[in-house]
Amino acid sequence: MENTETKVIPSIPNLVQNTQPAGGVMPKQEGSLVKPLSSKKLNKANILIILGSFAVVVFGVITGWLLAGSGQSTSNEKGSIGEITSSKGVEEAGIGDESEYESSVEGILKEGSIKGEGTHYIDRELGESKYVYLTSSVIDLDSFIDKKVTVWGETISANFC
Repeated sequence: MENTETKVIPSIPNLVQNTQPAGGVMPKQEGSLVKPLSSKKLNKANILIILGSFAVVVFGVITGWLLAGSGQSTSNEKGSIGEITSSKGVEEAGIGDESEYESSVEGILKEGSIKGEGTHYIDRELGESKYVYLTSSVIDLDSFIDKKVTVWGETISANFC
């Protein structure tokens, strides 16, 4: 007798899924998948909104220009920064209200700093250890070099002095 063996190969699952519907017929699509962009026409309401926005911007610019030119200020300032000049040059600069600051110093203004602190210093003729170092981002201190000045101001902490 011959030995006839039949080999059974297990079925390999179908990894590709059937994407067609059960009946095998795809439903018919209505209309095209690609549609043109809608070109909305400007109607009266849209034109009014655009013109109104433009008018608000124009009136805002005109108002700002007029207020800046007229010298009116809308900010809440305690004082204004200004300079009084004469034929000799600048005599006074800064805020006119001296009572606003508690500390003041008087001496000869010199240019220089100590280890990068300050841009100028006031020599009170009491020695180098008593120099007062200054920094100003508002007033041009160079116009007061080698002049006797009185400074009212606010003290800030120093890293070295």
